[in-house]
Amino acid sequence: MKKKVLLAGMSALLSVSLIACQSSKVDNSNGGKTSEKKQTLHVAALESAYGKDMWTQVIDAYEDANPKVDVELTVDKNLEDVISPNMKAGNYPDVVLLATGRKLALTETLIKDKALEDVTDVLDRNVYGEEFKVKDKLIPGFTSTLATNPYNEGKTYLAPMFYSPTGLFYNGNLLKEKGWEVPKTWDEMWALGDKAKAEGISLFTYPTTGYFDAFFYSLLLEAGGPDFYNKAMQYEDGIWNSPEATKAFEIVGKLAKYTAKTTVANANDKDYTKNQQLILDNKALFMPNGTWVVGEMKDAPRADGFEWGMTALPAIDNGGDRYAFTFFEQMWVPAQAKNKGAAKDFLTYVYSDEAAAIFAESGAVQPIEGISEKLTGDNKLFYSIYDSGAKAGMGGFAATEAVEGVSMADTLFRTIDSIVSGDKKVKDWQESVEKVSDQLRSALK
Repeated sequence: MKKKVLLAGMSALLSVSLIACQSSKVDNSNGGKTSEKKQTLHVAALESAYGKDMWTQVIDAYEDANPKVDVELTVDKNLEDVISPNMKAGNYPDVVLLATGRKLALTETLIKDKALEDVTDVLDRNVYGEEFKVKDKLIPGFTSTLATNPYNEGKTYLAPMFYSPTGLFYNGNLLKEKGWEVPKTWDEMWALGDKAKAEGISLFTYPTTGYFDAFFYSLLLEAGGPDFYNKAMQYEDGIWNSPEATKAFEIVGKLAKYTAKTTVANANDKDYTKNQQLILDNKALFMPNGTWVVGEMKDAPRADGFEWGMTALPAIDNGGDRYAFTFFEQMWVPAQAKNKGAAKDFLTYVYSDEAAAIFAESGAVQPIEGISEKLTGDNKLFYSIYDSGAKAGMGGFAATEAVEGVSMADTLFRTIDSIVSGDKKVKDWQESVEKVSDQLRSALK
């Protein structure tokens, strides 16, 4: 499934290490005057779908901007295998770009061992070569979740990098033809569902229940905000029985009644594209998905005049927050790095207009305000979702020791098939999630 391929590609993306050493020497040929050596920055990047060229270009640009630095670039498809032995020997890189979610879990291991440097101060620094602070360039919400603040103590240890937004996808032309507005609240969503039903169109479908991760995360954020969301991600006692969580469960329960009848039968790895086809055939209005769906369905037949549309989840209340969850890469500094100052200088530079433009040309999009203006085609539409008032949701459940027979993903997401089919009641589903949360809380690493 393309979702898995994309996430693997994102999670496998990059690592940057900067080994910077600065020293002075006596130049006898210059009358004994002191001259300063350039800093040597060793940049190691995991080869990914974004390719090598963007890093060569960014590094060339950084060397031009910072003449005190020489950068050496190493690209490898198995970066952990390259840097881990050196780290075990005490030779730590200065900066690493490597997301959580990798099979070898190097980033998670360092988080667990509290072996990451606090980079909160980077947010208050000016972007290298610019007059803007890093925090003022970032899209709001990208530095306030467990994905960047893993200890939930208000400090940032992982800087957000390349991202891909998710949301509800639809045929924009169909809504235009019908004179229907994209719902801004769930009440408007239900009203539209009734209108669509009268014309033989289902309000909703989903490829598989796995696509409810980003959907449900966004819903929790809308119901209770980032603080509540982080508590849920850390299995706080009773959190899933709270009024906020109850609201989220009830919305999914109601949405189940508006879901296309054939959805559950096709919600598997073999037939999931049949559910996505419902959108292209104007048989359903909305589905949760990510930007990869365009390429995944590029050769599929579609209704005349079909136009991809994407929107954040409707707000729970009028004027309430709307969220569109995003998956993104992370960049961090090891606590044992020797050249943290130089590392943080480079951290600021990757958010520069110059670097962002280079990255975007290869399809790697930075979480920078206004970045959508540099994009074209469908990507311009998708990435502008955060310029239109939607907030970015990020970060998943805290890591725990394995508990035999217990899976939050299975209980929270896969059960939705049973909710849609009517085989399970929403209240029972909610209780089972709280029970699993209790079991995982005791196994927190």
